[in-house]
Amino acid sequence: MYYIGIDVGGTNLKAGLVDENYKIVATKKMPLEFQSMEQMGQVLAQMAMDLVSENGVSRDEVACVGMGFPGPVDNKAGVVIKTVNIPIRFMPVAEIFHRYWDVPVYLGNDADCAALGEYYHYEDKNIESLILVTLGTGIGTGIILNGKIHSGINGCAGEGGHITIVHGGEECTCGRRGCWERYGSATALVRQTKRAMESDPTSKMWEMTGGIENAGGRTAFEAARAGDAAAQAVVEQYLDYLADGLANFVNIFQPEVIALGGGVSHEKDESLLLPLRERISTMCFGREAQRHTTLVKAKLGNDAGIIGAALLGLKQ
Repeated sequence: MYYIGIDVGGTNLKAGLVDENYKIVATKKMPLEFQSMEQMGQVLAQMAMDLVSENGVSRDEVACVGMGFPGPVDNKAGVVIKTVNIPIRFMPVAEIFHRYWDVPVYLGNDADCAALGEYYHYEDKNIESLILVTLGTGIGTGIILNGKIHSGINGCAGEGGHITIVHGGEECTCGRRGCWERYGSATALVRQTKRAMESDPTSKMWEMTGGIENAGGRTAFEAARAGDAAAQAVVEQYLDYLADGLANFVNIFQPEVIALGGGVSHEKDESLLLPLRERISTMCFGREAQRHTTLVKAKLGNDAGIIGAALLGLKQ
């Protein structure tokens, strides 16, 4: 049997045909263009049907279709409640989809789907809990408990980027102040790097970037390894911010695994994972216990959302 996963992004739709080993065997990508929610449902169904026919697979060989959306969903009702940056409100996706193909349809939040993908691909198949933390424009989190997505009573659980780590801190896009993603996201790291460059015209970061407009998520880490004091201060502060949020997750859930994703996670272990593990170990309850949360790098990248969406039906 095969499974189809569709990752609904802000500008593109990405679909994957996933086999029984949870591997993507074929993909399809297209721009996100629609005039109405009805039309979008039709586009999603057609995309799934085309993915099957173009790869010589019978529709009867497809166990289910799963879709990940950037926002809360009601999987039982087959409805997308709301999406970020896409004009969708209370869209009956499953109902529309079934007008074109009567196959089981499952819906999930995109971050939750990515976490599920990482869960199924984790090396230890006996784990039951994993939290994925993706460091990007914001901080995306997905929570897997007892082998299932924890989405809360309304599909809105798992918004870890909006826990507060600095009371009365910087204003967040969600309306609160001091949210974790304002300090621990890749965007926050770039902002902190640029502030440090403005404060220190002698920093090596100027020479390395050729100008403040070129500063990126790796600038401070690279300059810190080269011995630049301003960059080292940025990295140390950023690691503190990251550890604050991660320790909160450990203290609340005590998950077996936390996987870090996003561009920042590609930093060398000695620059990112090792100092984070050291910080977290001093900040969490249960330090005397025999088992502790394992902090690792996420490994599926952009495929995680497709794989997780495809496998949404396995734990229903």
